[in-house]
Amino acid sequence: MVLPLETSTLRRMLNQWFARCGVEPRVVAEFEDSALLKVFGADGVGLFAAPTVVEREICRQYAVSVVGRAPEVKERFYAVSGERRLKNPAVVAISDVARHELFGRGAAPR
Repeated sequence: MVLPLETSTLRRMLNQWFARCGVEPRVVAEFEDSALLKVFGADGVGLFAAPTVVEREICRQYAVSVVGRAPEVKERFYAVSGERRLKNPAVVAISDVARHELFGRGAAPR
């Protein structure tokens, strides 16, 4: 497998999942950069984990296929703002698209 560095949250979650499943992956490469990890995975160096929220885009862009899922492993994404309520129209639009199209959740109060 090609995996993120041991210091990443995703890697720690994957390691915990592997341990629960009794799996000892053969790690052939570790990357800090997730795009580089995907390039090596797409080139056949090894399997890699990726968020299902961007699955279709990754499959299309890197010409790879899904071979399994680890539903217990969840990656979190945050939009951080100093404002209590989003005001900038561009930021509001990006937040709304992420909330509705990427994550399929209803709008949260702004």
